[in-house]
Amino acid sequence: MIRPIDNYFLEKPEPAKSALAFLRSHILSLDAHLTEEWKYGMPMYCYKSKMFCYLWVHKKHLQPYIGIVEGHQLNHPDLLQEKRARMKILLIDATEDIPVEKINAILAEALTFYK
Repeated sequence: MIRPIDNYFLEKPEPAKSALAFLRSHILSLDAHLTEEWKYGMPMYCYKSKMFCYLWVHKKHLQPYIGIVEGHQLNHPDLLQEKRARMKILLIDATEDIPVEKINAILAEALTFYK
């Protein structure tokens, strides 16, 4: 039987499916303390059991994004707060090259709030 978290990634259409699969493995490779969990019906990445970020697809823009739990503490021009109080998101254009360096910089800064 397929786990709900695996089914989440399998059911997405391309090109979002490939982008999310890359982001899934990339986030987990950033730090040995990052783990993947299924919380609130979405893939959540936790640092030492504390919610760090999650992956989702934006309903309006139809683009995958990384939701950063402590995003309100980050000041990066590409992060969107929208109507969220605490979290900010980084939209990923799945039809373009994934901006790995930008993702690494943002997530590295976000990790400092957990260490």
